[in-house]
Amino acid sequence: MRRPLLVALHDGTPLPHSERVEALADVRHVGEDNLAAALPGTDVLLVGGAGFTRIASAWPDTARAPRWVHVAATGVEHVLFDALVRDPGLVLTNSRGIYDEAIAEYVLGLILALAKDLPATLAHQRRREWRWRESERIGGRAALVVGTGPIGRAIARQLRAAGLRVRGAGRTGRSGDPDFGTVYGGGELPAALAEADYVVLAAPLTPQTRGMIDERALRAMKPTARLVNVGRGGLVVQDALVDALRHGRLAGAALDVFEGEPLPGDSPLWDLPGVIVSPHMAGDVHGWREAQAELFLDNLSRYLAGRPLRNVVDKARGYVPQGSVGRTAVTRYTGLR
Repeated sequence: MRRPLLVALHDGTPLPHSERVEALADVRHVGEDNLAAALPGTDVLLVGGAGFTRIASAWPDTARAPRWVHVAATGVEHVLFDALVRDPGLVLTNSRGIYDEAIAEYVLGLILALAKDLPATLAHQRRREWRWRESERIGGRAALVVGTGPIGRAIARQLRAAGLRVRGAGRTGRSGDPDFGTVYGGGELPAALAEADYVVLAAPLTPQTRGMIDERALRAMKPTARLVNVGRGGLVVQDALVDALRHGRLAGAALDVFEGEPLPGDSPLWDLPGVIVSPHMAGDVHGWREAQAELFLDNLSRYLAGRPLRNVVDKARGYVPQGSVGRTAVTRYTGLR
């Protein structure tokens, strides 16, 4: 039987354990410049991250397109172009589950840094200035986590353990949730924002969530509230956020993701008081690349055996629905196209 042909798209740094992948498949390592030539007739496309912008333009006709695409990231918006979404025989998977606890810890650290004014303390230290001032407690403060998937749930558990009062916001409102207690539905978001001291964005970027934190949403928030974004930059209308921060309608923000990355050096977000900027690193702890590789290797073994794949994305929704991980079967690989 013919070994599967796998194209690994990366920026020069392939996933670890590539020799184990090459023991199971014939692998072509390419960058975006070579992708169009490599894709036709490929069985599997491994997309090595979320920073690629030319996959759609390189995509071949359906008869010669890959049957399985795996994204080595949680967000998949960069591969949800029409030809891929509408191909009923193509399965899309992602790396959901790898980053949950790391991102939750990062969010807790950002909230503590904002409440304790650590950026100003470090700035004063660099200038050898002794500037006494009071800080805030986080215990008893209200946090709204927008996005109730695994990352949002891990964040909710961390914040609740630290003493915050946590609620969630998702597609469907409900009560009695084990991690959030109350989850507000989409139409209830303005009221939920008005109650929160910290708003944490952990939602996927979809047509429904793009720009959800716009001027209207920001005006619904307390002027003493802070915004934390570890989801996707496109969830926030950046100009509206800058305006709210400049005019004191928002106390601060901690931003790990941006509409355009890297954040340009002339962005006002670098210098606005009360703002923490980090370079899309919330989930990138020691060992994360090895965890990505292990997940893909497990899925590749499943693919070859015709077993259900992990983390199958609902292409219409743009994310892995809760409760569906590992339940979508893939036709056994036969070596025939």
